[in-house]
Amino acid sequence: MLVGSSPALDRLRSAAARVAAGNAKVLITGESGVGKDLIARFIHARSPRADRQFVAVNCAGVAETLLESELVGHVKGSFTGAHRDKVGLFQQGHRGTVFLDEVGEMSLRMQAMLLRFLESGEVKPVGADLVSAKVDVRVIAATNRSLPDLVSKGLFREDLMYRIMVVHLEVPPLRSRREDIGGLVAHVIEKTGIKLDVSEQALEALERYNWPGNIRELQNVIEQLAWLQGPSVIEVEDLPPALTRSAAGGVRAARERRKQVADLLYDGLVSGSYSFWEHVYPMFINRDITRADLIALVRQCLFETSGNYRAVLRVLRMEPTDYKRFLNFLSTHDCTVDFRE
Repeated sequence: MLVGSSPALDRLRSAAARVAAGNAKVLITGESGVGKDLIARFIHARSPRADRQFVAVNCAGVAETLLESELVGHVKGSFTGAHRDKVGLFQQGHRGTVFLDEVGEMSLRMQAMLLRFLESGEVKPVGADLVSAKVDVRVIAATNRSLPDLVSKGLFREDLMYRIMVVHLEVPPLRSRREDIGGLVAHVIEKTGIKLDVSEQALEALERYNWPGNIRELQNVIEQLAWLQGPSVIEVEDLPPALTRSAAGGVRAARERRKQVADLLYDGLVSGSYSFWEHVYPMFINRDITRADLIALVRQCLFETSGNYRAVLRVLRMEPTDYKRFLNFLSTHDCTVDFRE
């Protein structure tokens, strides 16, 4: 659901609707948190493939060693842990749409595999000797990075860039469509199911803020307020201090934005309204927070515990038996922070 009626969003909505009618590959770009995945789902829902599968994968959220298996599948015994045959996402999305989020984070080896698939449509599972299937999928990719810049640095294949960028849609940042903020706030509050009102002065502060984290940051702020303050009326003094200071005095750097998200999560954990596995973990897996946000949170917890990872478990509302599970999770998603920092 694309919430808003600003001219910038209307232009994007119109372009996406036109693109949906065809079969061209689409590259969606924009800052982190602008809702690139929503545009991809919007295109799929209005395409001739709407009654088929929409399959999404976050290329930055899956370790490289597992990403190939996720996309093309594997055969039993092809690697440690491959206890049975697995059908990959390309086959699951046959006649439907496959959404590759954060495609700019793919390694060069994975880029070569993706290019071969786009050229032939053939799927060869990991460990298989022969191609197992030929599939028909529409590929929509997204990234918050500049692919031409990555190409110039030798980090992204130029031939692959042109393959996935047949149509290019740029999602505008939230600060370019401030008139949509009121509707987005109401939408997030409705989703929480908590009765929460926002005063006129608080809404004006939200509209003045530059939202470097875009819709994802707005959602995190409003959900935090709903769980910690609701049901009530949110006034300016209830808003995060960093937000109100920035709204009064200009733009904050992205590094500060990440610190604020980490602060909100940390405050929720310390207060007992959040626990890691019930709240933070799903937010990360669903891409509501970024890897940078999670690293900032872990770093803050380690600072408070003087670098003691076992003590971090108490801050994150985990059981002592979760120690190895937590470390494995951080390692899998490249979020481990050196305790010596």
